[in-house]
Amino acid sequence: MNRKAHAQLWLYFIGIIFITMFIAFILFAGVWFTLYKLDIIQVDPRVRHIPVVMFLMISVLLGTSIALFVGRVIILPLKSIIDAFDELSKGNFSVKVPVDGRIEEIREMSRHFNAMTYDLEHIETLRTDFVANVSHEFKTPIAAIEGYATLLQNPELTPEKHDHYLEIILDNSRRLSALSSNVLTLSKLENQELIVDKREFRLDEQIRKAILLLEAKWESRNIEFDMELPRQMYYGSEPLLTQVWINILDNAIKYSPEGGVISVNIFREQTYLNVTVSDHGEGMTQEVQKHAFEKFYQGDRSRKTEGNGLGLALVKRIVDLCGGFVTVKSEPGKGTDFSVYLPI
Repeated sequence: MNRKAHAQLWLYFIGIIFITMFIAFILFAGVWFTLYKLDIIQVDPRVRHIPVVMFLMISVLLGTSIALFVGRVIILPLKSIIDAFDELSKGNFSVKVPVDGRIEEIREMSRHFNAMTYDLEHIETLRTDFVANVSHEFKTPIAAIEGYATLLQNPELTPEKHDHYLEIILDNSRRLSALSSNVLTLSKLENQELIVDKREFRLDEQIRKAILLLEAKWESRNIEFDMELPRQMYYGSEPLLTQVWINILDNAIKYSPEGGVISVNIFREQTYLNVTVSDHGEGMTQEVQKHAFEKFYQGDRSRKTEGNGLGLALVKRIVDLCGGFVTVKSEPGKGTDFSVYLPI
Protein backbone atom coordinates (compact mmCIF):
# COMPACT_ATOMS: atom_id res chain seq x y z
CA MET A 1 0.00 0.00 0.00
CA ASN A 2 1.50 3.42 -0.99
CA ARG A 3 1.98 6.49 1.21
CA LYS A 4 -0.91 8.34 -0.44
CA ALA A 5 -3.34 5.55 0.45
CA HIS A 6 -2.04 5.52 4.05
CA ALA A 7 -2.51 9.30 4.28
CA GLN A 8 -6.06 9.01 2.97
CA LEU A 9 -6.86 6.36 5.58
CA TRP A 10 -5.61 8.63 8.35
CA LEU A 11 -7.48 11.65 6.92
CA TYR A 12 -10.76 9.73 6.76
CA PHE A 13 -10.36 8.55 10.32
CA ILE A 14 -9.30 11.93 11.77
CA GLY A 15 -12.03 13.62 9.74
CA ILE A 16 -14.69 11.38 11.31
CA ILE A 17 -13.35 12.14 14.82
CA PHE A 18 -13.33 15.91 14.33
CA ILE A 19 -16.67 16.02 12.54
CA THR A 20 -18.14 14.19 15.51
CA MET A 21 -16.52 16.67 17.93
CA PHE A 22 -17.64 19.63 15.81
CA ILE A 23 -21.25 18.43 15.83
CA ALA A 24 -21.06 17.94 19.59
CA PHE A 25 -19.60 21.45 19.93
CA ILE A 26 -22.39 23.01 17.82
CA LEU A 27 -25.01 21.22 19.87
CA PHE A 28 -23.41 22.34 23.13
CA ALA A 29 -23.06 25.93 21.91
CA GLY A 30 -26.67 25.94 20.70
CA VAL A 31 -27.97 24.64 24.01
CA TRP A 32 -25.75 27.09 25.93
CA PHE A 33 -26.96 30.16 24.02
CA THR A 34 -30.57 29.01 24.16
CA LEU A 35 -30.43 28.63 27.94
CA TYR A 36 -28.61 31.98 28.18
CA LYS A 37 -31.21 33.80 26.07
CA LEU A 38 -34.05 32.31 28.14
CA ASP A 39 -32.31 33.53 31.30
CA ILE A 40 -32.22 30.00 32.63
CA ILE A 41 -28.46 30.40 33.06
CA GLN A 42 -27.27 33.69 34.58
CA VAL A 43 -23.82 34.66 33.31
CA ASP A 44 -21.98 37.96 33.21
CA PRO A 45 -22.25 39.18 29.59
CA ARG A 46 -18.55 39.96 29.60
CA VAL A 47 -17.59 36.30 30.15
CA ARG A 48 -20.47 34.49 28.47
CA HIS A 49 -18.21 33.40 25.59
CA ILE A 50 -15.66 31.74 27.93
CA PRO A 51 -17.59 28.39 28.37
CA VAL A 52 -17.96 28.10 24.58
CA VAL A 53 -14.24 28.75 23.99
CA MET A 54 -13.32 26.31 26.74
CA PHE A 55 -15.54 23.62 25.27
CA LEU A 56 -14.07 24.31 21.83
CA MET A 57 -10.55 23.84 23.19
CA ILE A 58 -11.57 20.74 25.12
CA SER A 59 -13.21 19.33 21.95
CA VAL A 60 -10.02 19.92 19.95
CA LEU A 61 -7.79 18.36 22.59
CA LEU A 62 -10.17 15.46 23.16
CA GLY A 63 -10.54 14.85 19.43
CA THR A 64 -6.78 14.89 18.92
CA SER A 65 -6.20 12.52 21.83
CA ILE A 66 -8.90 10.12 20.66
CA ALA A 67 -7.59 10.24 17.07
CA LEU A 68 -4.02 9.48 18.16
CA PHE A 69 -5.02 6.75 20.61
CA VAL A 70 -7.55 4.99 18.42
CA GLY A 71 -5.36 5.49 15.37
CA ARG A 72 -2.51 3.71 17.11
CA VAL A 73 -4.81 0.92 18.28
CA ILE A 74 -6.77 0.45 15.03
CA ILE A 75 -5.14 2.20 12.06
CA LEU A 76 -1.58 0.96 12.57
CA PRO A 77 -2.58 -2.75 12.87
CA LEU A 78 -4.86 -2.36 9.84
CA LYS A 79 -2.02 -0.66 7.98
CA SER A 80 0.28 -3.61 8.67
CA ILE A 81 -2.40 -6.05 7.48
CA ILE A 82 -2.97 -4.00 4.32
CA ASP A 83 0.78 -3.92 3.65
CA ALA A 84 0.88 -7.70 4.19
CA PHE A 85 -1.92 -8.18 1.65
CA ASP A 86 0.08 -6.06 -0.78
CA GLU A 87 3.09 -8.38 -0.29
CA LEU A 88 0.82 -11.40 -0.65
CA SER A 89 -0.46 -10.14 -3.99
CA LYS A 90 3.16 -10.02 -5.18
CA GLY A 91 3.61 -13.71 -4.38
CA ASN A 92 5.36 -13.35 -1.03
CA PHE A 93 3.64 -16.14 0.95
CA SER A 94 6.07 -15.90 3.87
CA VAL A 95 4.72 -12.53 5.03
CA LYS A 96 3.34 -12.44 8.59
CA VAL A 97 1.56 -9.78 10.70
CA PRO A 98 1.88 -9.27 14.47
CA VAL A 99 -0.86 -10.81 16.62
CA ASP A 100 -0.30 -8.72 19.74
CA GLY A 101 -2.87 -5.99 19.04
CA ARG A 102 -5.12 -4.62 21.80
CA ILE A 103 -8.38 -5.32 19.98
CA GLU A 104 -9.49 -8.96 19.96
CA GLU A 105 -11.10 -8.73 16.49
CA ILE A 106 -7.86 -7.41 14.96
CA ARG A 107 -5.83 -10.08 16.74
CA GLU A 108 -8.21 -12.71 15.38
CA MET A 109 -7.93 -11.21 11.88
CA SER A 110 -4.13 -11.31 12.17
CA ARG A 111 -4.15 -14.94 13.31
CA HIS A 112 -6.40 -15.92 10.38
CA PHE A 113 -4.19 -13.99 7.97
CA ASN A 114 -1.04 -15.75 9.24
CA ALA A 115 -2.79 -19.12 9.03
CA MET A 116 -3.82 -18.33 5.45
CA THR A 117 -0.30 -17.35 4.40
CA TYR A 118 1.10 -20.49 6.05
CA ASP A 119 -1.32 -22.68 4.07
CA LEU A 120 -0.60 -20.77 0.85
CA GLU A 121 3.16 -21.10 1.40
CA HIS A 122 2.75 -24.83 2.05
CA ILE A 123 0.56 -25.28 -1.04
CA GLU A 124 3.02 -23.32 -3.18
CA THR A 125 5.88 -25.49 -1.93
CA LEU A 126 3.90 -28.65 -2.68
CA ARG A 127 2.98 -27.34 -6.13
CA THR A 128 6.59 -26.47 -6.95
CA ASP A 129 7.83 -29.84 -5.69
CA PHE A 130 5.06 -31.63 -7.57
CA VAL A 131 5.90 -29.94 -10.87
CA ALA A 132 9.63 -30.60 -10.37
CA ASN A 133 9.04 -34.24 -9.47
CA VAL A 134 6.63 -34.86 -12.35
CA SER A 135 9.08 -33.27 -14.78
CA HIS A 136 11.92 -35.41 -13.46
CA GLU A 137 9.88 -38.63 -13.42
CA PHE A 138 8.77 -38.09 -17.03
CA LYS A 139 12.20 -36.97 -18.19
CA THR A 140 14.03 -40.12 -17.03
CA PRO A 141 12.06 -42.76 -19.01
CA ILE A 142 11.75 -40.46 -22.02
CA ALA A 143 15.54 -40.03 -22.09
CA ALA A 144 15.97 -43.81 -21.79
CA ILE A 145 13.55 -44.47 -24.64
CA GLU A 146 15.27 -41.89 -26.84
CA GLY A 147 18.73 -43.23 -26.04
CA TYR A 148 17.98 -46.89 -26.69
CA ALA A 149 15.89 -46.07 -29.77
CA THR A 150 18.96 -44.29 -31.15
CA LEU A 151 21.09 -47.37 -30.43
CA LEU A 152 18.60 -49.53 -32.32
CA GLN A 153 19.44 -47.60 -35.49
CA ASN A 154 22.88 -49.22 -35.52
CA PRO A 155 22.76 -51.83 -38.34
CA GLU A 156 25.56 -53.84 -36.72
CA LEU A 157 23.61 -54.64 -33.54
CA THR A 158 23.51 -58.28 -32.53
CA PRO A 159 20.04 -59.86 -32.13
CA GLU A 160 20.64 -60.21 -28.39
CA LYS A 161 21.41 -56.51 -27.92
CA HIS A 162 18.52 -55.59 -30.24
CA ASP A 163 16.07 -57.57 -28.11
CA HIS A 164 17.60 -56.23 -24.88
CA TYR A 165 17.23 -52.61 -26.02
CA LEU A 166 13.65 -53.26 -27.11
CA GLU A 167 12.85 -54.70 -23.69
CA ILE A 168 14.27 -51.59 -21.99
CA ILE A 169 12.20 -49.35 -24.26
CA LEU A 170 9.07 -51.36 -23.46
CA ASP A 171 9.79 -51.21 -19.72
CA ASN A 172 10.18 -47.45 -19.82
CA SER A 173 7.05 -47.11 -21.95
CA ARG A 174 5.11 -49.08 -19.34
CA ARG A 175 6.61 -46.88 -16.62
CA LEU A 176 5.50 -43.74 -18.49
CA SER A 177 2.02 -45.18 -18.93
CA ALA A 178 1.74 -46.08 -15.23
CA LEU A 179 3.09 -42.68 -14.18
CA SER A 180 0.61 -40.82 -16.41
CA SER A 181 -2.26 -42.93 -15.11
CA ASN A 182 -1.27 -42.42 -11.46
CA VAL A 183 -0.78 -38.66 -11.86
CA LEU A 184 -4.19 -38.29 -13.51
CA THR A 185 -5.89 -40.50 -10.91
CA LEU A 186 -4.28 -38.68 -8.00
CA SER A 187 -5.14 -35.29 -9.49
CA LYS A 188 -8.76 -36.38 -9.89
CA LEU A 189 -8.96 -37.76 -6.35
CA GLU A 190 -7.41 -34.65 -4.80
CA ASN A 191 -10.18 -32.58 -6.37
CA GLN A 192 -12.86 -35.02 -5.24
CA GLU A 193 -14.57 -34.79 -1.86
CA LEU A 194 -17.22 -37.53 -2.11
CA ILE A 195 -17.37 -41.09 -3.42
CA VAL A 196 -20.54 -41.65 -5.42
CA ASP A 197 -20.06 -45.08 -7.05
CA LYS A 198 -20.70 -47.11 -3.91
CA ARG A 199 -22.14 -50.58 -3.76
CA GLU A 200 -21.97 -53.65 -1.53
CA PHE A 201 -19.32 -56.25 -2.39
CA ARG A 202 -17.21 -59.04 -0.85
CA LEU A 203 -14.10 -57.35 0.55
CA ASP A 204 -12.32 -60.66 1.17
CA GLU A 205 -12.86 -61.76 -2.43
CA GLN A 206 -11.63 -58.41 -3.71
CA ILE A 207 -8.35 -58.82 -1.82
CA ARG A 208 -7.90 -62.36 -3.17
CA LYS A 209 -8.43 -61.08 -6.73
CA ALA A 210 -5.84 -58.33 -6.15
CA ILE A 211 -3.33 -60.99 -5.05
CA LEU A 212 -4.05 -63.02 -8.20
CA LEU A 213 -3.54 -59.93 -10.38
CA LEU A 214 0.01 -59.72 -9.01
CA GLU A 215 0.68 -63.45 -9.39
CA ALA A 216 3.47 -62.99 -11.94
CA LYS A 217 5.42 -60.83 -9.50
CA TRP A 218 5.16 -62.95 -6.36
CA GLU A 219 5.43 -66.30 -8.14
CA SER A 220 8.70 -65.34 -9.83
CA ARG A 221 10.20 -64.70 -6.38
CA ASN A 222 8.67 -67.76 -4.70
CA ILE A 223 6.71 -65.61 -2.25
CA GLU A 224 3.88 -67.23 -0.33
CA PHE A 225 0.80 -65.74 1.29
CA ASP A 226 -0.55 -66.46 4.74
CA MET A 227 -4.16 -65.25 4.58
CA GLU A 228 -6.89 -64.96 7.15
CA LEU A 229 -9.74 -63.46 5.15
CA PRO A 230 -13.15 -64.31 6.63
CA ARG A 231 -16.22 -63.54 4.59
CA GLN A 232 -16.78 -59.79 4.84
CA MET A 233 -19.29 -57.62 3.02
CA TYR A 234 -18.46 -53.94 2.57
CA TYR A 235 -20.32 -50.94 1.14
CA GLY A 236 -17.98 -48.66 -0.77
CA SER A 237 -16.21 -47.97 -4.06
CA GLU A 238 -14.94 -51.28 -5.42
CA PRO A 239 -12.68 -49.82 -8.16
CA LEU A 240 -10.94 -47.41 -5.77
CA LEU A 241 -10.36 -49.99 -3.04
CA THR A 242 -8.94 -52.39 -5.62
CA GLN A 243 -6.20 -49.80 -6.25
CA VAL A 244 -5.54 -49.66 -2.50
CA TRP A 245 -4.90 -53.42 -2.20
CA ILE A 246 -2.86 -53.63 -5.39
CA ASN A 247 -0.56 -50.78 -4.33
CA ILE A 248 -0.04 -52.11 -0.79
CA LEU A 249 0.46 -55.71 -1.96
CA ASP A 250 2.81 -54.63 -4.74
CA ASN A 251 4.85 -52.72 -2.15
CA ALA A 252 5.00 -55.78 0.11
CA ILE A 253 6.10 -58.02 -2.77
CA LYS A 254 8.76 -55.54 -3.86
CA TYR A 255 10.43 -55.42 -0.45
CA SER A 256 9.95 -59.06 0.61
CA PRO A 257 12.97 -61.37 0.43
CA GLU A 258 13.15 -64.25 -2.03
CA GLY A 259 10.92 -67.07 -0.73
CA GLY A 260 9.37 -64.79 1.88
CA VAL A 261 5.86 -64.84 3.35
CA ILE A 262 3.31 -62.05 3.23
CA SER A 263 0.44 -62.07 5.74
CA VAL A 264 -2.94 -60.60 4.83
CA ASN A 265 -5.65 -60.38 7.48
CA ILE A 266 -9.08 -58.82 8.01
CA PHE A 267 -10.05 -57.90 11.56
CA ARG A 268 -13.46 -56.54 12.50
CA GLU A 269 -13.25 -53.89 15.20
CA GLN A 270 -15.98 -51.79 16.84
CA THR A 271 -16.38 -49.13 14.16
CA TYR A 272 -13.75 -50.17 11.61
CA LEU A 273 -12.63 -53.02 9.41
CA ASN A 274 -8.88 -53.42 9.75
CA VAL A 275 -7.08 -54.90 6.73
CA THR A 276 -3.42 -55.55 7.53
CA VAL A 277 -0.69 -56.54 5.05
CA SER A 278 2.60 -57.62 6.67
CA ASP A 279 5.89 -58.56 5.08
CA HIS A 280 9.21 -59.70 6.58
CA GLY A 281 11.42 -57.66 4.29
CA GLU A 282 13.81 -54.79 4.63
CA GLY A 283 11.60 -52.58 6.76
CA MET A 284 11.75 -48.80 7.04
CA THR A 285 13.45 -46.26 9.26
CA GLN A 286 11.40 -43.74 11.24
CA GLU A 287 12.35 -41.04 8.75
CA VAL A 288 11.08 -43.08 5.79
CA GLN A 289 7.85 -43.91 7.63
CA LYS A 290 7.27 -40.22 8.27
CA HIS A 291 7.27 -39.48 4.50
CA ALA A 292 5.91 -42.80 3.22
CA PHE A 293 2.59 -41.36 1.99
CA GLU A 294 4.04 -38.26 0.33
CA LYS A 295 3.90 -37.92 -3.45
CA PHE A 296 7.04 -39.09 -5.28
CA TYR A 297 8.81 -40.02 -2.06
CA GLN A 298 10.94 -43.16 -2.37
CA GLY A 299 12.91 -44.19 0.69
CA ASP A 300 15.01 -46.79 -1.13
CA ARG A 301 16.67 -44.94 -4.00
CA SER A 302 18.19 -48.19 -5.31
CA ARG A 303 14.67 -49.34 -6.26
CA LYS A 304 13.69 -46.09 -7.92
CA THR A 305 13.21 -47.73 -11.31
CA GLU A 306 10.59 -50.08 -9.84
CA GLY A 307 8.07 -47.36 -9.02
CA ASN A 308 7.24 -43.67 -9.16
CA GLY A 309 6.45 -42.87 -5.53
CA LEU A 310 2.73 -42.31 -6.11
CA GLY A 311 1.31 -45.66 -4.99
CA LEU A 312 1.09 -44.95 -1.25
CA ALA A 313 -0.04 -41.36 -1.89
CA LEU A 314 -2.96 -42.84 -3.87
CA VAL A 315 -3.65 -45.30 -1.05
CA LYS A 316 -3.86 -42.55 1.55
CA ARG A 317 -6.09 -40.31 -0.57
CA ILE A 318 -8.52 -43.12 -1.38
CA VAL A 319 -8.73 -44.27 2.24
CA ASP A 320 -9.25 -40.65 3.35
CA LEU A 321 -12.14 -40.33 0.88
CA CYS A 322 -13.62 -43.53 2.33
CA GLY A 323 -13.60 -41.89 5.77
CA GLY A 324 -10.88 -44.18 7.10
CA PHE A 325 -7.17 -43.97 7.75
CA VAL A 326 -4.00 -45.94 7.03
CA THR A 327 -1.01 -46.58 9.30
CA VAL A 328 2.43 -48.07 8.86
CA LYS A 329 4.60 -49.84 11.43
CA SER A 330 8.09 -50.95 10.54
CA GLU A 331 11.61 -51.59 11.76
CA PRO A 332 14.71 -51.94 9.60
CA GLY A 333 15.34 -55.62 8.94
CA LYS A 334 12.09 -56.74 10.57
CA GLY A 335 9.51 -56.05 7.90
CA THR A 336 6.57 -53.68 7.52
CA ASP A 337 2.88 -53.72 8.50
CA PHE A 338 0.39 -51.60 6.58
CA SER A 339 -3.04 -51.36 8.24
CA VAL A 340 -6.05 -49.89 6.44
CA TYR A 341 -9.02 -48.92 8.63
CA LEU A 342 -12.35 -48.64 6.82
CA PRO A 343 -15.47 -47.36 8.64
CA ILE A 344 -18.42 -49.74 8.98
